[in-house]
Amino acid sequence: MTPPLLGVALLIDSFKPLRDWICGPGRAIEIQDFVTPNLTAAERDDLLGVWKRLLVDHKGPRGIHGPFFGLDLSNPDRDIRAIITARFLSALEVAETLGATHMVVHSPFTYWQVLNRDNYPGLEAAAFAACADCLAPVLARAAEIGCTVMLENIDDTDPSARVRLARQIDHPNLRVSIDTGHAELAHGRYNAPPVVDFIAAAGDMLGHVHLQDADGYADRHWHPGDGRIPWRPVFAALGALEKTPRLILEVRAEHARLPQSVARLEALGLAR
Repeated sequence: MTPPLLGVALLIDSFKPLRDWICGPGRAIEIQDFVTPNLTAAERDDLLGVWKRLLVDHKGPRGIHGPFFGLDLSNPDRDIRAIITARFLSALEVAETLGATHMVVHSPFTYWQVLNRDNYPGLEAAAFAACADCLAPVLARAAEIGCTVMLENIDDTDPSARVRLARQIDHPNLRVSIDTGHAELAHGRYNAPPVVDFIAAAGDMLGHVHLQDADGYADRHWHPGDGRIPWRPVFAALGALEKTPRLILEVRAEHARLPQSVARLEALGLAR
């Protein structure tokens, strides 16, 4: 079985030096410049223009990371949810312009919610209803432009919460995402299940993975191999899925090391 080709999540300045390495084999790219909440229209348009020129030779899959600062999908205030929906609709304009076929959004679920499900009856049902309301126009627009919304674990300690929400909404343009470092943090700090169990819980709903290493203490976004995540079992769990999700390396620093990190995984027979 051929190991999966890894994609990368980058800001524009980190993409430029790696352009040939990315575009040559057609690696997936996740563009992350548009998460800033106060990006002006002029700044957005300038970035879009530069990205479009840089991506002329890029033939691989593309995605964007959607906005997330302060955007809680489960906010009980419908007026605030309307603002959140508008932010995502604006991000989908970016996705359409760049030919992006996925957009990552953040899960609203927390450890507090897990601990208080029985203490506050109806808590989860209300959160699910708010999320569905917030995402309804977003998913309709995503379907029009051929983009899939990927719901990523952030503070999640229950690997199944996002999956149950996605199944309840039951829209073809909504899948779940796993960030391996976020899962490792939750495992180390809150005794959540390990990364492989997040993968198992997602099953056929898993459409996207952020690959990053961590130490079980904080959200490090280290290169794979620099933390404590057992990568061979993680890739085995991903390989056991009926369909391989989009695999994206999302590291915080030393982006010039990405080819080296991929080569290390390639030497283990895990990726290319």
